[in-house]
Amino acid sequence: MRRALMSLCVVMAATAAVTTGCAGGDDGDGGRKQADRQPRPQALTWQQELRTNDAQQHLTAECMRRQGFIYWEDRTLTLQESRPVRYVQDDVAWARTHGYGGRIDAKSQKARESNPLGAYRQRLSAARRAAFDTALDGGGDARTLTAPLPGGGEIRKRSGGCMEEAERTLYGDPAEWFRTSKIATGLSALYGEDLMKDPQLTAGLRAWSRCMKKAGQPYDDPQSARDAVRVDTSRLGTARADEAFAAERRTAVADATCARETSLKAVASARETHYQDRLRDRFGDDVDTYRNLGRQAYDRAVRIVPERD
Repeated sequence: MRRALMSLCVVMAATAAVTTGCAGGDDGDGGRKQADRQPRPQALTWQQELRTNDAQQHLTAECMRRQGFIYWEDRTLTLQESRPVRYVQDDVAWARTHGYGGRIDAKSQKARESNPLGAYRQRLSAARRAAFDTALDGGGDARTLTAPLPGGGEIRKRSGGCMEEAERTLYGDPAEWFRTSKIATGLSALYGEDLMKDPQLTAGLRAWSRCMKKAGQPYDDPQSARDAVRVDTSRLGTARADEAFAAERRTAVADATCARETSLKAVASARETHYQDRLRDRFGDDVDTYRNLGRQAYDRAVRIVPERD
């Protein structure tokens, strides 16, 4: 399945929209109450995230050209092919055309394998290759960014060269973007188990499963349906690829139809928001900063690259 197919917790923690509202407080905390009445920043849509990422690639390529190197931008997939397959997928028309995105995955994998950047780098002399690495990400002298993870521990990445320049152009402060992005997208580690046991979500999944069984697809949840499709596709192999893809589309259409009929997406989103809101006191400022920086980057991206066709 597509690399975007992740657990409910991971996907929705990164993308679920947060509703506006007021938090309680006593009369002596008027400033806090007034601040809580302000609408919270919204997460970017997947289309906006894609355009922002395209802009970052474009800025990196322009910077590398100024340094005397070639850098290829990857826009292999169309806009609709780039659509991530969430844990709850209720777009019946998309499923009818693409199934769960199995053939899109294959197209993307082929593009990665044939990407000319690696071969280009290897053809460079040792000195030019070292210069290429330094130009791209700062090389061995690049600074290291560190971000704490909500569930414990930390994550690091090297930051320098044209990649850092592109991030700075879009986000302003690469270190703050890295830190808050890892916090915002890692919150599910703190509530993932509770969410998957949530009575309203589990009731929604049971309703979805009953609907699927009536459609001849006996699966307990969307992940088990997709796992079965993946196994079946592997078993049939390339010789029966068309048969496998037809079966993938049938299951995906039933999945999306049942998700729509049972309102599973709305239930999952509401319960996700419920658990996220319980963490607002600890992580609300970081999540808001992450979303504001993302919005700022997108506003800049629209002046840099067009949306994919």
